[in-house]
Amino acid sequence: MSANKRLLKQTLIYGIATVLPRVISFLLVGLHTDLMPKVAYGEITILLAYMIFFNVILSYGMETAFFRFYHKEDANNSEIAKQNKNEVVSTATVSIFWSTILFLCVTLLFQKTLASLLNVDKEYVNYAIWILAFDALVIIPFSKLRAEQRPIKYSVLKISNVIINMLLNVFLLAILPKLAHANPQGFWSTFYFEDYQIGYVFLANLIASLFTFFLFMPHYFQPNWLFNKVLWKQMLQYGWPILFAGLAFGINEHLDKILLSEWLDPATAKAAVGAYSACYKIGLFMVLFRTAYTLGIEPFFFSQAGNANAPQTYATITKYFVILGSLILLVVVVFADVVKFFLVRQPEYWEAMKIVPLIIIANFFLGIYTSLSVWYKLIDKTIIGAYISVIGAIITLSLNYILIVKFNLSYLGSAIATICAYGSMMIISYLLGREKYPIPFEMKKILTYLFASITLACISFYIDIFRETFIFGILAIIGFSYYIYKNENEVILKIIKRK
Repeated sequence: MSANKRLLKQTLIYGIATVLPRVISFLLVGLHTDLMPKVAYGEITILLAYMIFFNVILSYGMETAFFRFYHKEDANNSEIAKQNKNEVVSTATVSIFWSTILFLCVTLLFQKTLASLLNVDKEYVNYAIWILAFDALVIIPFSKLRAEQRPIKYSVLKISNVIINMLLNVFLLAILPKLAHANPQGFWSTFYFEDYQIGYVFLANLIASLFTFFLFMPHYFQPNWLFNKVLWKQMLQYGWPILFAGLAFGINEHLDKILLSEWLDPATAKAAVGAYSACYKIGLFMVLFRTAYTLGIEPFFFSQAGNANAPQTYATITKYFVILGSLILLVVVVFADVVKFFLVRQPEYWEAMKIVPLIIIANFFLGIYTSLSVWYKLIDKTIIGAYISVIGAIITLSLNYILIVKFNLSYLGSAIATICAYGSMMIISYLLGREKYPIPFEMKKILTYLFASITLACISFYIDIFRETFIFGILAIIGFSYYIYKNENEVILKIIKRK
């Protein structure tokens, strides 16, 4: 199999393992919002947001450092390379293992204090601690599968975890209560507790994480574990900027839920977070598009780096990403009130629907930023990406405080802050890249498509008469599609003829 075909196959398999969990998360939104009040769903969202930050801290950049040092000696004698790779695997595993044990000792000892600080029930915090620990312990085993180019096993294990989690959610939340109520003295009533939906969600997650860890247990029973202190220090030094960037990304992506829970009236905060988070999920249609694009395009960008026409290729691909993304943005916003009947069926959550266009636009900006950011990856200046993420994080924090606390805009303020953060990152990356690695983007066309799509989407959604009838929105989609065809018909016809 040629290198390009192998790369395409692996990208497809890894893509399925990455995108499918997000698709299943869509399905769980409907289940959770059907069976839980906003307060309960809000509490789950808040604890999951905290867990994102702990996930980043517990990996402390070791996953990326593992890949860097695992492949470092590939050009050397094969036997030497094999020894070095084993040393990298061993050192990384020992490091993650003992740091996770330390995390368990500290958090279990102070879980009551931690629960109080996070304003979350102690029992749920206990679940979260063990989930985080088991997830941390499979970081290096999963990374080893990727490094050894075993995408099928990697994907099967990842997808199995998600499917187990989903099936347990369905059983514990929807089926178990019916079984228990049908026979109050029966077997199933032993496992059923009233008003325990939050606990069941985290229990399902814990069992799925434990199952995955159990499958990787042989990895931890190797006869000769080595720990190279010099190598470990080098890996830590390489990984700390990744930790820094990961925390910054977590702030941009998840901190708004935590800030809302802290800065809104305690009597309504969790309910507001629940509504915001549920409607936020509708915007994940754009996340799926962005994720699929990133998985496929990043390897391609690197494969083209030595080509003289690479800058023009990058420019063309970015333009068509913007075109397709603009059309997706418009379609999803126009039909958001239809989508909500499938994803968020309970009317009590719909109060936050006004944030949907803003979240979709924000995620589109992040996708464009990802495409624009190829330049600093190609010149090995990934630290610039960390700096840009930090700027985005500062904007997120500042605007959330101003718009939530000072202007009392609640989750609308968080949505606006998200747009501003990702929009700023997009603009900064473009301006820096224009000097460091010039790419001939067709900015006039890109801005025209972007402006037209956002304007039409906002008019169709925020003007009630247009939103209620869908007529304007449908005409906008038809008109925008025709405009795309009129300007890009040569390329579109070539694609059709190839098929």
